Amino acid sequence: MSRALYLGPPVVIGGILLLFLWHIAVGAKAIPLLTVAQSFWAFDQTEFDHVVIRNLRLPRAIFAISVGASLSVAGALMQGVTRNPLAEPGLLGLLAGASFAVVAAIGFFGLAAPGWIPAVAALGALGGAVMVWTIAARVPGGATPLSLILSGAAVTAFLGALITLMQLMDEQTFESLRVWLTGTLAGRQMDVFLWCLPWFAAGLLISFAVARQVTALAMGEETAIGLGVDIARLKIIVLICVVVLTAASVAVAGPLGFVGLVIPHVARLLVGSDYRLVVPYSAGIGAAYLLLVDIAARLVLAPVEVSTGIVTALLGAPFFIWLVRTRL
Repeated sequence: MSRALYLGPPVVIGGILLLFLWHIAVGAKAIPLLTVAQSFWAFDQTEFDHVVIRNLRLPRAIFAISVGASLSVAGALMQGVTRNPLAEPGLLGLLAGASFAVVAAIGFFGLAAPGWIPAVAALGALGGAVMVWTIAARVPGGATPLSLILSGAAVTAFLGALITLMQLMDEQTFESLRVWLTGTLAGRQMDVFLWCLPWFAAGLLISFAVARQVTALAMGEETAIGLGVDIARLKIIVLICVVVLTAASVAVAGPLGFVGLVIPHVARLLVGSDYRLVVPYSAGIGAAYLLLVDIAARLVLAPVEVSTGIVTALLGAPFFIWLVRTRL
């Protein structure tokens, strides 16, 4: 193992810790890092800054870490299993499907309880993925990387139009979802996150467990079969992991595009194509990346705050264009 791989985990963990503290310190009112640290080991409920940290900024940082890690791992698994460098939850319709399902469930069926949201998002994400794959498989040439991306764009645009139509039909009911649909970590409720926490944990743990088999499948189906991998079973497990991680992320933060596209490529650049390393590195780098993006969302136009999803799109879109030009 190279020296870079030995040094990598401490560097990633150290980066997450520093960004975590910085993320908590910045905002409408800057809080000194010493005060941030004191709020952890000597919390004083009469101290205003301590209350702000515990009730607002600490949860938001935890959301960023969880969502960043989950979307990045979901993207890594999709790219490994499909051998498609452009695969990620946003481009293949999962984010749009999950968002549509949540909006429809809350707006038309009143399923706004925190326990319903991740389950509804999971059904929507699965539905979006099935729609994209079905359309791509029926075009001439089958489900190629290009046909999947085009199908994903069509499904995303269609579901986005339906979401807009629902909002226009009842603007008052859907007003609370308007900012959430842009992808944001601001104002999210801890009770929703607590319902999603088992989904995050199960999805990430299973992803780590199947990473070795994903490496074999990424080398080709014949190679994977020769190494004893049950391909059909592995694809089902990976699909479940991707849907669970995507659903939990959408439930907490709304649709955050391009995170699952960018980070796995960064991880492979650092550690190669062994998914036993790509998956955990994607989780760590993705957590750090979304912390940094959310910091930028608060600082770039301060005191006005930009939705985190807008920043991920501004950063991810040029990367996507570069990939299309070089890989297709």
